[in-house]
Amino acid sequence: MRIGVDFDNTIVCYDRIFHNIALEKSLISKDLPVNKGVVRDYLRRQDKEDVWTELQGYVYGARMVEADPFPAVCDFFAECGEKSVPVFIISHRTRYPFLGEKYDLHESAHTWLRKYGFLNKSNGLLAPDRVFFELTKSAKLERIGAAMCDYFIDDLPEFLAEPDFPGNTKKILFDPNNHYPDTDFRRVTSWQAIRDIFFD
Repeated sequence: MRIGVDFDNTIVCYDRIFHNIALEKSLISKDLPVNKGVVRDYLRRQDKEDVWTELQGYVYGARMVEADPFPAVCDFFAECGEKSVPVFIISHRTRYPFLGEKYDLHESAHTWLRKYGFLNKSNGLLAPDRVFFELTKSAKLERIGAAMCDYFIDDLPEFLAEPDFPGNTKKILFDPNNHYPDTDFRRVTSWQAIRDIFFD
């Protein structure tokens, strides 16, 4: 069994950090829910799409290390290691933001992974050669196939529905905010539920 996992919004939870930084920049009020999607939708309603785009680059770059892992995700990776189940992080992430300062978004992601023990040299949760940040969606799809993933976990149903998604890979939709209750994909709302799929 080989498991592929998306990175942004699947391993990393951005709700708190986006809310905090939007408050710092006086872009929202305190009463707005602590949720990345709510912050995004609010800014778009204010006709601030460029502000949202630049905010994303700032969070994914300069402030990436302040983002949280989803509850139990580190435990899942640790259990995969204990049981010799190969896990791959395969994500579509541009190298630099579309707007704003030119942060290296791949390096910031690797720094976050080291902070939370995924890539520690002595006892990391996965091997460094199993982490892939691809520049395009098509490259991400190709990587899932090349890694021969039996399962792939992603937060975007539209990605899982891609016509070129590898046919032998089973799809799991990670939906912690319950956005897609009517999806046709196998859906989970927590990493504990993912753990139960594979190890119970």
